[in-house]
Amino acid sequence: MRKVSITSSLMALVGLGAITLAAFPAQADNLQLQLGKHGPRLKFMEDCDPAYDDCEGPRRDDRRDRRQRGCTEDRALDKAERMGIRRARIESVGRREITVRGRQGGDRVRVTFGTDRGCPILDRE
Repeated sequence: MRKVSITSSLMALVGLGAITLAAFPAQADNLQLQLGKHGPRLKFMEDCDPAYDDCEGPRRDDRRDRRQRGCTEDRALDKAERMGIRRARIESVGRREITVRGRQGGDRVRVTFGTDRGCPILDRE
């Protein structure tokens, strides 16, 4: 009796699954597969309204405008740590320079970086 009830339950689930699939016809032209650094993603194109959404993804020139080309506080800290300065912290930020303080070899160190691309070293004390 138990085997019959399990079999009938499974048949009911399969039947419900078939009814559900029959209710939604396949529309492969509206389905888009996107592969990116976060893994594969399925996107329905009918959900995309070009008036409000970016349906084709960001354009190359849009990405270029958003990226900062000069030296930022984070980049200055990263460069100071690569130079061997421990416990690096921002001391001051100006329009043309970023000053970082920290320790190197037991001594206190202060390095001033320019805000140009590549964070050039302007002064080191």
